[in-house]
Amino acid sequence: MTTEAPHWFKSSYSADGGQCVEVAGNLVSTLDIVPVRDSKVPAGPSLALSATAFTVFLESVKAR
Repeated sequence: MTTEAPHWFKSSYSADGGQCVEVAGNLVSTLDIVPVRDSKVPAGPSLALSATAFTVFLESVKAR
């Protein structure tokens, strides 16, 4: 178990009030995960993706 907490951030491309997600990249080096959550519901659930899965996701989004 880790005592590290996710440090959430939104993309600089996100507009206020938009459909945004937040990610926490600080857990990659220790846990190899990238947590993702809905920025409008910060107390809600988060999805923990492996660093590899998150990279594949980003590359597929950038390719569009």
